[in-house]
Amino acid sequence: MRVCLDTNAYSRLMGGHAPLTQLLESCEEVLFPATVLGELHAGFELGSRRETNRRQLGEFLALPGVETIPVTTDIAERYGILIGQLTGQGTPIPTNDIWIAAAALETGSRLVTYDSHFRHIHGLIVLGP
Repeated sequence: MRVCLDTNAYSRLMGGHAPLTQLLESCEEVLFPATVLGELHAGFELGSRRETNRRQLGEFLALPGVETIPVTTDIAERYGILIGQLTGQGTPIPTNDIWIAAAALETGSRLVTYDSHFRHIHGLIVLGP
């Protein structure tokens, strides 16, 4: 299975969330959108454990099967389509989360998240509570 991690899923993983660890161990690929990296680095800069968090992230990204996903033209196009759909439905969600959803959809991966608003996105398979 191929999954895409949301920021809150990575945070729970680093906190030792056992069910999430088990899920990821069963995955062939774990994808990390550039937007998630940006959110994490912003949090690191504002937190008191900047170097520890950076080191842990670097170690995680170096694991076999973990891949970062840059923003591509296809992801950008999907982002625009999603904004149109969500606005039309009257269910807008945070901008960064639309980028994350676009990355998951374009890579054909399931999104691991603890945010319920992702369920408003047609075609996105969400794994979480």
